[in-house]
Amino acid sequence: MNHNCNCNTHAHAGGTQPADPDTRDAIIRLENVGVEFDRKRVFADIDLTVRRGDFVAISGPNGGGKTTLLRVLLRLLRPTSGRVVYLRDGREVSRLPIGYLPQKSMIDTHFPITVRDAVMSGLQRGWLGRLPAGAREKFEEVAEMCGITGYLGKSVGQLSGGQLQRTLLARAVISEPEVLVLDEPLSYVDKQFEHRIYSIVEELARRTTILLVSHEMSVISRMANRHLIVDHGLRLCHALHHYVPGCDDTES
Repeated sequence: MNHNCNCNTHAHAGGTQPADPDTRDAIIRLENVGVEFDRKRVFADIDLTVRRGDFVAISGPNGGGKTTLLRVLLRLLRPTSGRVVYLRDGREVSRLPIGYLPQKSMIDTHFPITVRDAVMSGLQRGWLGRLPAGAREKFEEVAEMCGITGYLGKSVGQLSGGQLQRTLLARAVISEPEVLVLDEPLSYVDKQFEHRIYSIVEELARRTTILLVSHEMSVISRMANRHLIVDHGLRLCHALHHYVPGCDDTES
């Protein structure tokens, strides 16, 4: 089966995205990054600059390395080679406020935590888990926006796939992070909430840097200012319409 993007034009060189000449507003930079598992190469020599205010749509075949790329970018996975740099005003910093919606397979649903506590954990700061001023009001706003008010007292292990996805989205956005990373946010949700997600993401994109992985690009690509294809390398797609056959909701 052909897993290449049905795009008419790609800009690529050796599987690496061309360097963007304008790095004045760079917030994240991947420099010569490579990842191997058990001596099997996932990708190598990746260079990527994410600028403040970017909306980067990411797609590619299942197993091509999309989730691995995100985990490296989030510093949840140390690359085999190269480095990940966080920046503010052109200077390297150790941390960035990042919200993250992982795939369902990454979540331990047996952990005894309620929906309310899971979402509120996205606001906690420091070792003592202090909550900022206005936390309750922000929680109520986000719970309503994500449609989770009906099961706040439930354990995450009691949730359906769609309910868990709504909960994870609420947790990712509640802190109003500078960068929002969403890995297959449309998975498990019904069509009604899928359209709600599009609205939420479109609104957040006005003030937040977004990286969003999805196999469904028909709507997302119109909101994004860049579309990357990840298939053991990076390619920058310039087509108006994007679809990657053979992709599904899961990735190892």
